[in-house]
Amino acid sequence: MAISLLTALIALGLLHFLPQLAQARDFGWFRRWVRQLSDTSGFGRVLLAILLPVIVCVVLMWLLDRLPIGDLLQMIFSLAVLLYCFGPREFESDLEAILHAPDGASREAAAQHLSDDGNSIAWNAPDLGVAIAYAALRRRFAVLLWFFLLGPAGALLYRLAQTLSRDESLSLDNGSRTAAGYLANTLDWLPAQFMVFTLAIVGHWDAVIGAWRQWHKQAAPTSWYKSGPEFLGAAAQADVLVDIEAGDGYAEERSDPLVELIRLRATLLRALLAWLSVVALIVVGGWLGD
Repeated sequence: MAISLLTALIALGLLHFLPQLAQARDFGWFRRWVRQLSDTSGFGRVLLAILLPVIVCVVLMWLLDRLPIGDLLQMIFSLAVLLYCFGPREFESDLEAILHAPDGASREAAAQHLSDDGNSIAWNAPDLGVAIAYAALRRRFAVLLWFFLLGPAGALLYRLAQTLSRDESLSLDNGSRTAAGYLANTLDWLPAQFMVFTLAIVGHWDAVIGAWRQWHKQAAPTSWYKSGPEFLGAAAQADVLVDIEAGDGYAEERSDPLVELIRLRATLLRALLAWLSVVALIVVGGWLGD
């Protein structure tokens, strides 16, 4: 876990100071591999498409461990995989593009890059807040969680599942598209739950938890894999709305999407620090236990 934490810190630092590293991401090989499986369909096609690259990742980690400087090589390999999986676009760069856009039309156009599934994003504070929360989940928080739990294979599993489910350029049969969606939603569920509670702690507790509870009261038993983590969107929207309502006469300023973007960006940064702090405490606890 200590090596995983160090790797994650290095990856986040590199992307902060060298955002151009994100341009090296290329999923063309995965698209070609999925096309090679056109003679299969449904859940079998999804398993073949995702499991083979994940197995290759596990085997490479095992082989590196057998080399004289295996620990260092494993760390470098894990770092490369993690940088690759923080995608498909760079989260912070997309937020910066919105903030630095010269006019309203450009800002709205830049905001569309936050969507990974092709859905349009309306230029208002609540909808932008929801889009930012989903982008943070799928480009950062979920990748980190599965990396901490399962290593680089976990991060790769998550990224490929999301790509297979949300990349419209992949021509999948209906059965494969549905199965890919189920897998992607399943992998989203746990990190989204953690994100809600983290947002509640660093943001507006009553509003966030209230929206989370209300969503779960109305949700179907199969919603955790069929409809995705919509409770996260509801919680993020509630967090934004309570901030607008607390404007004390400045509701117009508080409802400005840019103002909420800056506030939510800071909130998500505190949430990230909270996650990393928990992992650090687990590492220190393990050292003390030894």
